[in-house]
Amino acid sequence: DEEKTSTELKNTVTIEDAGPCKKKVSIEIPAQAIKNSTDEQYQTLRKEAAVPGFRKGRAPRRLLEKRFGKETNEQTKLKLMADASDSAIKDNKLNVLREPDVDIEKFELPESGPLKFDFEVEVRPEFDLPKLEEIPVKKTKLEVTDEQLEQEIDKLRKWAGMWVERGKKETVQTDDQIIADAVLKVEGLDEEEKLNNIEIHIRPYGFVGAVAVEKLDELLIGCKAGDERKTTVKVPKTYFKEELRDKKVDIQITVRDIKCLKPAELNEDFFSRVGAENETQLRELMTDTLQGQLETQSREEMTEQIYKYMLDSTDFDLPTDIAADQAHTLLQRQYANMLRQGIAPEQMEERMDQLRAGSEQQAKQQLKTFFIMDKVSEKLEIDITDEEVNGQIAQLAIQRRQRPEKLREDMVRNDTLAQFKLQLREAKCIEKLLESAKITEIKPKKKTKKTSKKTDKKVASTDKKPAKKRKTAVKKQKKE
Repeated sequence: DEEKTSTELKNTVTIEDAGPCKKKVSIEIPAQAIKNSTDEQYQTLRKEAAVPGFRKGRAPRRLLEKRFGKETNEQTKLKLMADASDSAIKDNKLNVLREPDVDIEKFELPESGPLKFDFEVEVRPEFDLPKLEEIPVKKTKLEVTDEQLEQEIDKLRKWAGMWVERGKKETVQTDDQIIADAVLKVEGLDEEEKLNNIEIHIRPYGFVGAVAVEKLDELLIGCKAGDERKTTVKVPKTYFKEELRDKKVDIQITVRDIKCLKPAELNEDFFSRVGAENETQLRELMTDTLQGQLETQSREEMTEQIYKYMLDSTDFDLPTDIAADQAHTLLQRQYANMLRQGIAPEQMEERMDQLRAGSEQQAKQQLKTFFIMDKVSEKLEIDITDEEVNGQIAQLAIQRRQRPEKLREDMVRNDTLAQFKLQLREAKCIEKLLESAKITEIKPKKKTKKTSKKTDKKVASTDKKPAKKRKTAVKKQKKE
């Protein structure tokens, strides 16, 4: 009899495909299970409910049904549906991506007969990984050139240089700095803002006081001391200064002095500032630094090839709703970035269609990469320990001059810690795949610009630490 009762009380579960990575789960809960659950609810209620004229535990069932029937039926329904949903997912080993969204209000507890309901749930895509050993990878043999070395030394000299006045008859050139008086007349305000002896850098996009001016270089190049220039700008609606948003500003600039940057001489004072003893050692340090940068670049290029191989060699459908959510999130981030950059509203509107298309494609690629690398980590048995996470956070904290505990708290608060751990695990997977990759060394293409592709799939490079001397030189440069 017990075996027969057990069979009768078992829910009937049917699972059907409902689209890419989506299953429809239909459940039928037998009438006896509903009766048993309802009886249990009333037994609990009888012990706890205070009914006038009856001691606790003595109120008759019919009276409890009259006073608490609707509430008890709702609680019974919720419990039965929740338990049945969880059991259906667990028993059928559905690898769900998020909790099922069951429309509770759509279904009622029947007066007789079974309770039938259904819901849809998104599951992880099923696919086979490509071969993970001997992935073909090309490694560009990059070496520091004399031209690159001279460019880096020139940057250092400019960093340590001084602003000196140009001759009285000389004109403003690109990358100069001028000392000027400016008058700003904001639309809608009677009073002008006068700024005296302010510094203005001659760049394509620069500032006059708090106002950003496009093509500032074109306005001022060729001026002499004493010259006056005028322009009008329209401040974006999203500008960081609220009082200037969506206003026209008339700007008048009077040039007082013109300064150019005089790079530092290669002398003892300069060498001391950059952590070198002489020019020979400076070149050695800079060569070492540049070689490290080239090695990082080469490593990133190989990493990109691993990602491309995995994406090109794996084909599966993506969960539609999650892909749409991811695209929406990316679009919001890109839109927020434009707001922070102060891009004009009309320019933002022009780019929205491109952003939508780009965010959708980017979201799909990110999702596909996540599922692939998640499966790779399972197959290679790769995981990230708390100690490894804390170690990486400590390194980041040093770079940002923060306490590790504070940085970790920030990551927990803004929900980036879990993503950070996933990125670390991906990086570990890539390292493992590169260990067994079939690497072919190639020569660099001639006259190519030095680039360094980066994606949000990767984390900081785990290359070996630079030599102490090189580290000192670079550290001092950044600090200044």
